[in-house]
Amino acid sequence: MKKYKRRELDLWVLPVDCRVNGRYCGKCCYNTEMPLTRSDIDRIKRLGFKENYFTVYRNGIPHLKNVNGHCVFLDPETGMCRIYKYRPLGCRLYPLVYSLDSRRVIVDSECPKSRSIDEKLIRRYIPLLRRLVMEVYKLKI
Repeated sequence: MKKYKRRELDLWVLPVDCRVNGRYCGKCCYNTEMPLTRSDIDRIKRLGFKENYFTVYRNGIPHLKNVNGHCVFLDPETGMCRIYKYRPLGCRLYPLVYSLDSRRVIVDSECPKSRSIDEKLIRRYIPLLRRLVMEVYKLKI
């Protein structure tokens, strides 16, 4: 996958209001298993973070690191991401996820806003999520 300019990254944002009762939820940031692309890692490193600060490898795949049970970039007091404008592509597309078991794009039912994602929106973002999965897992889907 090529490196994306900031304006292009904005197109990769699933339009979901992550606030619940006026506060940012952050539920997806707890015990996260978010995989990272090389572009994600490079973009976050350009912010001044060392790769080992935010990345952990599982089975050769880079993922966001958890600290105290949540993503290293989550501010648990506010529920907000400290690198929100630069967050990984998988975070931008959440609650759409690719189920490796069923080999299809699904809406993560753990997200309190999962029912607000309509079928038209899902279809619009499927190609982006598939590209992300193909880059990270080297799968043809």
